[in-house]
Amino acid sequence: MRHADQIGRLGATPPAPGRPATFLAAFAAVLFAVLTWQVATTGPLLSPDEHLGTTIRTSAIPSGPAEFFADLGNLQVALPVLAAVLAYTTWRTHDWRPAAISLLTMALVPALVTPLQHLLARPGPPPMAPATGFYPSGHAATAAVAYGLCALLLRRRELVYGCAVLNLGVGIGLVRQGYHWPVDVIGSWCLAVLLITGLARLLARYGRQPDGDG
Repeated sequence: MRHADQIGRLGATPPAPGRPATFLAAFAAVLFAVLTWQVATTGPLLSPDEHLGTTIRTSAIPSGPAEFFADLGNLQVALPVLAAVLAYTTWRTHDWRPAAISLLTMALVPALVTPLQHLLARPGPPPMAPATGFYPSGHAATAAVAYGLCALLLRRRELVYGCAVLNLGVGIGLVRQGYHWPVDVIGSWCLAVLLITGLARLLARYGRQPDGDG
C-alpha cells in the first residue's frame, strides 16, 4: 500500500528514510560536530551566537507567548503527548514495536544530553549566570524528539510541518526568555534529527504496516 503523505521515501509503509533523510542526517551530524567543537574550544562562532542571543532576548517578542513555547520543552508536557500518541498507534496497529523503539529513542535524550552538558559546561545567558551546562539544550532536545516522534508515528506530512513550526517556537522561546543561547538550541535540533532518522530506519526494518490509511 502506498501513501503520498508519508515522510521519508514517498509511498513507503512504514515510513522509511530515503535519500533526502540520509543527507539531512549527514548534515545534522556534521553541524552538531562543528557546534560542539566550537563550544568545547570557545571558538569564534560563540561571539556572534551570544550577540544574536542577546538581540533576541532584548527584542520585542512578547514574553508570555515565548514562555508558553519554552514550556513545551518540559518533560511534564512533552512526555504525556508522546505517551498518548504511542498508546493510540499501538492500539491502532496492534504492534508494540514502534512504541518500544520510540521509548528507547526518547530515553537516549537525557543519556546523551546530560553528559555533554556536564562535560562542556557552557555558561548560560545572563539571566541564568553563573550556572553552566547549557549546551546542548535539554528542553529543545526533548521537544524536538518527542514531537518529532509523534509526527513520524502518525505519518502525516502536515504534522511534520507543524512539528517544525512548533519546535521553532520552542527554540525562540528558550532564547527569548534567556534560558539558552541559539547554538544550544541548534545543537539539540541536530541531535534530534540524528535520533529520529535512526528511529525511522528501525521502523522501516522492524515496523509493521498499520491498518487503514494512516
